[in-house]
Amino acid sequence: MANIPFVQDMSFTYGHLAEVAPGLRRLVVENPSRFTFHGTGIYVVGTGEVAVVDPGPKSRSTIQTLLAALKGETVSSILVTHTHLDHSPAAAELQELTGAPTFGFGPHGGGMVDRDTVEEGADHSFDPDHRLEDGEAIGGKNWTLHAVHTPGHTSNHMCYAFQELNALLSGDHVMGWSTTVVSPPDGNMADYMASLEKLRDRPEETYWPTHGPAIHGAHSFIDHLYEHRLDRERQVLACLTDGLTTIDRMVPRMYAGIPTELYPAAARSVLAHLLKLVTEGLVATDETPPAVTSRFEINPA
Repeated sequence: MANIPFVQDMSFTYGHLAEVAPGLRRLVVENPSRFTFHGTGIYVVGTGEVAVVDPGPKSRSTIQTLLAALKGETVSSILVTHTHLDHSPAAAELQELTGAPTFGFGPHGGGMVDRDTVEEGADHSFDPDHRLEDGEAIGGKNWTLHAVHTPGHTSNHMCYAFQELNALLSGDHVMGWSTTVVSPPDGNMADYMASLEKLRDRPEETYWPTHGPAIHGAHSFIDHLYEHRLDRERQVLACLTDGLTTIDRMVPRMYAGIPTELYPAAARSVLAHLLKLVTEGLVATDETPPAVTSRFEINPA
């Protein structure tokens, strides 16, 4: 497997809005989990007239803490990277208290995700006031953010390029502490890999994910993530060649050493790879559309 140079050292204090780069502040929500790392990082872009990116899970106390830290400043825009429950639900309360419009790609595009197995579930209530196009700019007095549509983790995932900092707010698409869960039906592995290629062609070399620390040398990091996904594809094909035709037989071999409670999330990832391989004509299946319980084989055609 590709040796991904994960970055997990992170300096922060829960409930404290801290400057992490010029014109960029972060408040980490105390919602740690095996899928959120230390918790959701709420970003504040600019000073005086600011944008808030990913206001986080529904939490009145967190929004009150954020607004207390921003006393004397104006929240002019609320941006969301995607509609999982650890990212977008607090947008409604923040808008109610500030009157700021919300921005994002659009509402959630898939079915409800099982919060016991994969991430935090889907927020079906969020629908932004302004649906952003890829490349569209949102600006304030001393900041400019460009929307970068990066489907894969979810179909509506947006990253935001902070022009003045030459950095990317990468949401859950690229994280330094872990790989990203890609879970069908809304998660799509072919889209995810295409979005990695899209970011690799952009100029930003520093990423600020919603979970975990900054990633420096981001293009090299993306290369490792991309090769990791190709390795997983090769593992899937090797499993099929060896007669392991169901996902429940593939996961223990492919993910040897991980806790068994993570097997359901791993199974969703394997399904995402198989769906990509089926679309490419390399793998055949006994069900349409394929599911976690389907049987798969190398396409004899």
